[in-house]
Amino acid sequence: MDTAIEVRGLRKAFAKKTVVDGLDFTVGRGEVFALLGPNGAGKTTTINILTTLNTADAGTATVAGWDVRTHAVEVQRRISLTGQAAAVDDALTATENVVMFARLAGLGRAAATRRAADLIAQFDLTDAAARTVRTFSGGMRRRLDLALSFVVTPEVLFLDEPTTGLDTRSRRDLWSIIRMLAAAGTTVFLTTQYLEEADQLADRIAVLHDGVIAALGTPAQLKARVGGDTVELHDDRGELLREIPTDGTVTDLRRALDLLDEEGEDGVVTLRRPTLDDVFLAVTSSSLATPPAKEFA
Repeated sequence: MDTAIEVRGLRKAFAKKTVVDGLDFTVGRGEVFALLGPNGAGKTTTINILTTLNTADAGTATVAGWDVRTHAVEVQRRISLTGQAAAVDDALTATENVVMFARLAGLGRAAATRRAADLIAQFDLTDAAARTVRTFSGGMRRRLDLALSFVVTPEVLFLDEPTTGLDTRSRRDLWSIIRMLAAAGTTVFLTTQYLEEADQLADRIAVLHDGVIAALGTPAQLKARVGGDTVELHDDRGELLREIPTDGTVTDLRRALDLLDEEGEDGVVTLRRPTLDDVFLAVTSSSLATPPAKEFA
């Protein structure tokens, strides 16, 4: 795998509280990698270290081939970061925001204007290009924030909970943009609290728990970790009457249905597949917490 990010033994504590405690993972070039975890799990701390905004107490990390501690400037030249709050100027128009960022990035006036027009169109903001940002919806502000991240196309894009506070339509619009960016070759490192978001976007997912990675793999691999499909029997009001776990094979599904038939059970049968919610609950439960995970083969 051609590596975009490599992390080994990363540790960080604030006062007496250890926030990340020996993280190990790699992210391939062009991959969408999602870091999941509850509030306070260390997601933002990890991003801050990888984007040179903070320094680790121990361990190493390289981004786009450069060490984040010893070559911070080289890392900064190759990345973009979109944080939890949109970094746009409310008093400026969408076009003025992008032109300003382009000029700060070193583009001349004419080049900055052309780049702004391209990005405004790419992120579906043409109709709002001349409006001040204070009039924008949350989704529009987020799209503009992403556009600013691409004034100079980064090798690695860091997104720290980019859809927090957005409505369902705006979130899905942003998902489409993130897929487009990844398809064009940009590596995307994403933190999110929305499990559906990680499931939809990520090639691989790491789940943080108590400062360590408790699970790491593709969405399908993580779901398989918590078991196969479950046959559920509901009454006519939708109340759950019975659950029969299966290994997901046709043979085992037939066994479950035969068991219900033999017992004379009556109701509506549905099949529930494992979700990332099941994975998240399993690996972050105090009674089920596991040692730091090894990646699935």
